[in-house]
Amino acid sequence: MRIYVVLLCWLLGITEAGFSQKQPPLDAAPLYKAQQVLTDVMVHDIFSPPVASRIYVYTHLAAYELLAAAGNTGIYSFAGKLPGWSGVAIGKSDIDPVVASLEAFRVTGRQLVFSEQQFSDSMQVLMDQLIKERKPGKKLDASLVAGKLVGDSILAWAGRDRYKETRSIRRYQLKKAPGTWLPTPPGYMAAVEPNWKQIRCLTMDSAAAFRPLQATDFSTEKESRFYKEALEVYTVCTSLTEEQKAIAAFWDCNPFHITMQGHLNFATKKISPGGHWMQIAGLASSMRKASFQQAARAYTLTAIAVFDAFISCWEEKYHSQLIRPETYINSHINESWRPMLQTPPFPEYPSGHSVVSSAAATVLTQLYGDDFSFVDNTERPYGLPDRRFASFRKASEEAAISRLYGGIHYRPAIENGLVQGRRVGEQVIKKLEPLFR
Repeated sequence: MRIYVVLLCWLLGITEAGFSQKQPPLDAAPLYKAQQVLTDVMVHDIFSPPVASRIYVYTHLAAYELLAAAGNTGIYSFAGKLPGWSGVAIGKSDIDPVVASLEAFRVTGRQLVFSEQQFSDSMQVLMDQLIKERKPGKKLDASLVAGKLVGDSILAWAGRDRYKETRSIRRYQLKKAPGTWLPTPPGYMAAVEPNWKQIRCLTMDSAAAFRPLQATDFSTEKESRFYKEALEVYTVCTSLTEEQKAIAAFWDCNPFHITMQGHLNFATKKISPGGHWMQIAGLASSMRKASFQQAARAYTLTAIAVFDAFISCWEEKYHSQLIRPETYINSHINESWRPMLQTPPFPEYPSGHSVVSSAAATVLTQLYGDDFSFVDNTERPYGLPDRRFASFRKASEEAAISRLYGGIHYRPAIENGLVQGRRVGEQVIKKLEPLFR
């Protein structure tokens, strides 16, 4: 008897879960545009990479959870799967899932960025274009109400992740022990997010769950392993090929870059490492001709991997507090040496690019396959040519090694960071397995 009931439901487009009407695939183009709006505002506002990951994850979770609350086929809520998130009900009103999802995206993102008005205005332009294609009436009104309800619920949940509490913790105090991190030129900026390990993880049991192998013991002896690792950075960076320079530049992704012209200092605004991988998630979804629902899932799962990867990485950075190559080389090898890339303002070990790229690549591989070749055009707005990759893993490995070419990481930070990031990505897949089906 059950077989006949299931067959009848399938023929009628009704799912067993709630017997809700099967939703047709929705055009993902509006979501890609919304993602670009968010990224553009974040680049303008110069968020640190960890904070940027937080903005991405909650904003995309809002868009995704709206689809889940609306009963979209194949969309499973994160309720009960993420700590403290119990989901949200939007009632039985007939809504437009695209308009409602983007309203949830707008409501959430607006509260997380600095340029609130710029984001709201840009999103409103996008929303107006969508609304023109729809008939005004109760359905649109209900869609906006539902979007705000989900957005507000996500914001309330985000407000309990300890981010606000970390804003008031005493500033990081530099350590005096040999081999520990010191600010680097040209800005000698203060340490970025030293308490990020306190932020609530989404899939990991703790920030320290996937600590990498211990960093190489510091030493100034020329026969020591640490000296040789620093010497490798110096040697490689003083004889870079044009291809290595191109790789380093492509993956720079440094929102803190300071340009100095005489007595004038100003920031050169760039996308964050996590932002780069969010763009890749959108690119891959577009290449696969993903529906709105499928693209929302890819963005959200990638954002979760990036978010937890930053927590994992930052926990180790301020645990080991390792000195940067620039500081070490200037003190023990060549005092006038400067790396190709500007050294970011936080400890060296492990490489954030390695951890984050590997985590994102692991999740995207699970979604789209291990032989997904693509041309990455993420850096085109910043004047850099596209690069072609045979897989997400290959892209993550190039992102990782770019930090050696850029002169800002020793090799262990790169290689061990890739392993750490893969473990984070695998944890996301394990913890959220139903959402990868």
